[in-house]
Amino acid sequence: MSTPVAGRVGLSPERTWAAVVGGFSLLLAIGSAVFPRVVYDRFIWQYFWGPVVADGRGAQCAVRDASGTELLGGSGACQAAVDAGEVVAFPGYTTVSTVSYVVVLLAMLIGVVFLLQRLEIGEELRFFHALFPFMLLGGALRTVEDSGVAALRAGTEPLIPFPASALLISPFIYFTAFGFTLACVLAAYGLANRGAVDDYAKPLFAMGALALAASIGYLSYLAATTDYVEFYPQVLALTVAIASVAAAITWKLATAYEPTVREGTGVAGVVIVWGHAIDGVANVIGLNWMPALTGTANLVPKHVVNAAIVNWTGRLLPDSILAVTGDAWPFLLVKLAAATFVVWVFNGEMFEESPRYTLMLLITVLAVGLGPGTRDMLRATFGI
Repeated sequence: MSTPVAGRVGLSPERTWAAVVGGFSLLLAIGSAVFPRVVYDRFIWQYFWGPVVADGRGAQCAVRDASGTELLGGSGACQAAVDAGEVVAFPGYTTVSTVSYVVVLLAMLIGVVFLLQRLEIGEELRFFHALFPFMLLGGALRTVEDSGVAALRAGTEPLIPFPASALLISPFIYFTAFGFTLACVLAAYGLANRGAVDDYAKPLFAMGALALAASIGYLSYLAATTDYVEFYPQVLALTVAIASVAAAITWKLATAYEPTVREGTGVAGVVIVWGHAIDGVANVIGLNWMPALTGTANLVPKHVVNAAIVNWTGRLLPDSILAVTGDAWPFLLVKLAAATFVVWVFNGEMFEESPRYTLMLLITVLAVGLGPGTRDMLRATFGI
């Protein structure tokens, strides 16, 4: 006859999350050691670290073989390396890295929710609004790194040389921004708990705004003192103005057609739509309007989705229409429609059942639009 078990100890959700994340990381480490050419070279290096190396060093691409890494400065040499079957990494995002970042982002999101639950913070909408400057900060810091690449191409030493600049390049900038934001959140809550301030939201917002001002101030300093960074205020003004009008019209039409759109998020919903409108408009201006506005060449798309939309628009529309409309405008429509749909999905019941998780989802939705949008807007504004 078996002895009854007094109780069973199961894994908590936090430990389950840690076990899954740790196990996957261990699997990658073992795979890199046992199958370095397949797991490390053709996955980790080619899609994650290699693009960072190429970006941080201002190269067209980076090639890895048994002897090490070679940086190439010409598109022809890069294509020849690809045709030869070598392991080649290009700056920017790929489909593989984008999908991987989505998985990492979701894992981080769950971990952050567990952390907020443990700290018993982040349950109200003012937490969302207090973090608004931090969502702009990521794009601003990314533009600071872009200015470093411009400095290298101009033969000047950047403020943050490689490999330290890797902290401002995807995917590492996500961890950099998260670590800084978390430190500010803990500091702001600490001030409130000690009675130094009445509410954590104001000092938290101020910390983010100060860091954002410092980043933009540095870019402005470069624009005033160097030849490789310019300043085009008309780009900044038009981006904000057009995005604000587009967001207002979208919100008006959406709430008129479906009033429940605003029920779950309130003002936060408008902010989310506006943030994605910034991303859409910044792409339209940066990819199509730069010659007309600044007399400089158009920028190139940095992300997989907008690059695909631009390519398909260029294929589907005749040249006579593209000459007038450009090929980036559908990206703005996609961003507005997607952001509005996501806001509509959030309802009051979600906040009641899981306020922290819902808030973190809202913050993430805004960040994935406003972060890249801020970078594209500032790249165009400073001609980087």
